Amino acid sequence: MSARDEMLARVRFALGEPRPGAEPVPRGYRAAAGLTRGELAELLADRLADYGAKVRRCAPSELGATVAAALAERGARAVIVPVGLDVQVPDGIEQMPGDGMTAAELDGVDGVITGAALAIAETGTIVLDGALGQGRRALSLIPDYHLCVLRGDQIVGLVPEALALLDPRSPLTWISGPSATSDIELERVSGVHGPRTLEVIIVAGQQARC
Repeated sequence: MSARDEMLARVRFALGEPRPGAEPVPRGYRAAAGLTRGELAELLADRLADYGAKVRRCAPSELGATVAAALAERGARAVIVPVGLDVQVPDGIEQMPGDGMTAAELDGVDGVITGAALAIAETGTIVLDGALGQGRRALSLIPDYHLCVLRGDQIVGLVPEALALLDPRSPLTWISGPSATSDIELERVSGVHGPRTLEVIIVAGQQARC
């Protein structure tokens, strides 16, 4: 097949037409982790810690106090709380929805609190899809501190499980630990493509644990 024929075949395939002579894609990968909800939470917490994120665990009734403790340790005075996120911010801390704020204004706040669409335990990944309680993508990319509130029942084991639940038409943001990169000499630099500090609160039935 010539390069031209190959290119046209790819176009036809993208338009939904079967590609001539295309091999069937093998689907022998794992589709489920087979872990309990508690095991998924433990695995996610372990992966997040490996990436340098801080993880807090609390019961639903302790969420307000856990958020307050996280913000107090951070010394936050102004945070973004997207519309639809049901968290209580302590008195004395200014909160704003983040809508209409410029990049410079977002960079000037002490942090952002968001929910999430789901989390993937095996890869230690938090996924945001722009739904209520998460806000627009810039909110989780520009402020230097991201505090993510995650329910225990939002944790899945593997990427195929996550893909089955997510809408590919949504503005998906996949977060695996704080933002970091390294140059050719492997010198690690944090905060280049997103927040330098990621903190995750896993809300489940157990007692608080930091």
